[in-house]
Amino acid sequence: MRIAVVSDIHGNLRALDAVLADSASRSVDLTVNLGDLLSGGLHPAETADRLIPLALPTVRGNHEHQVLTIPRELMGLSDGRARDTMTAEHLRWFASLPLACEPAPGVLMFHGTPNDDATYLLESVDTDGARAATADEVVERLGEWSSGWGLMLCGHTHIPRSLRLDSGTLVVNPGSVGWPAYDDDEPFPHVMEAGSPGARYAIVEDTSGQWEAAFYTVHYDWEAAARDAEGLNRPDVACALRTGRVMAGR
Repeated sequence: MRIAVVSDIHGNLRALDAVLADSASRSVDLTVNLGDLLSGGLHPAETADRLIPLALPTVRGNHEHQVLTIPRELMGLSDGRARDTMTAEHLRWFASLPLACEPAPGVLMFHGTPNDDATYLLESVDTDGARAATADEVVERLGEWSSGWGLMLCGHTHIPRSLRLDSGTLVVNPGSVGWPAYDDDEPFPHVMEAGSPGARYAIVEDTSGQWEAAFYTVHYDWEAAARDAEGLNRPDVACALRTGRVMAGR
């Protein structure tokens, strides 16, 4: 079975369409979506209208949770733009999304961890910034979910990465379709940077008898997307789209 894995679209419709076209050319059997769908500096409502008819297996990300639960006046720029442009249908779709699901036998998909859409799984953050998590850290975060699965699919950090646990489980983060760099202050200040523009996703397959992952970076018109972000007063998003880096001074 060949599964295309997309995550962290963040309302970047141009990037999403490029990834869907690329994955279709590679004869995948299923496409799954790991959340953080609309919030960003681009086109949330249009992205929702593209995704909903596809009916892809999709889980809730931290931004879906925030849009549904945080008072509008307390939202950040990305969630606020999403909430302001979403229709009642879009909101019902958000509310229907599970925290985790099993899209194929032995495969578990979620955004952060199976229990928490806001926890990093394959990265750790300390006073020195972000780094790849150790296998022990990953197993600890997974808790009771750490065995019994051939494949686990996570997103949230925007960094393509895979790790095979001692149990044999392959854990895969496909990276971000639509936002290749961001910064955050929690639990310590850090940046997540892919280091170059492009729309990222992964294909996983089990033809060898165990799951293996291949990572892809797809060219699309990121300059046009960056101009869209600038037109919406999001120079930080424009910089990330053009460079895969966080804007200096943020």
